[in-house]
Amino acid sequence: MSMLSGKAGHELFVYGSLQDPDVLYVLLNRVPDRVSAVLSGFHRFRLKNRVYPTIVPDGTGEVSGKVLKGITDDELKLLDEFEDVEYVRKAVHVVLKDNSEKLQVETYVWRNKDDPDLYGEWDFEEWKRHDKDDFVTATKKFLEGRKLPEAKTRIDTFTTFFKQETENGKHLDS
Repeated sequence: MSMLSGKAGHELFVYGSLQDPDVLYVLLNRVPDRVSAVLSGFHRFRLKNRVYPTIVPDGTGEVSGKVLKGITDDELKLLDEFEDVEYVRKAVHVVLKDNSEKLQVETYVWRNKDDPDLYGEWDFEEWKRHDKDDFVTATKKFLEGRKLPEAKTRIDTFTTFFKQETENGKHLDS
């Protein structure tokens, strides 16, 4: 697979699985330059029966994550497809942790801020320990499925994959 092309220059704040270099490499066939940042005024939630988080505005919270630099147009299109209809990409302001520089970037925000499946606080380190390997495998399946005429969305791919994992005896954290 060749590197995705297109104009480079998008900056994207990520706060969940897309912080992980292995996930980025599977999706983009490279790991973009990344810097640590904080997004204020949002809360990062867990989602019932899902292994990835989301954020919604709350006015007071802070979400730590990474700013991906130099994302191409084609990569952004792929990431939009990966995030699917559950998220909307929005412009936000973040503060870089290393030098307090403020940047306007884009991020993926949960479409339904009143979703009853939102709860608690999602933890990146816990995700790496418990869900990362399966997430990487499901992401590979999503990419493989995109090549098929009857391609599934990321939501459908992940639902099928994690349902099979649960039926095979692995507990899906909820």
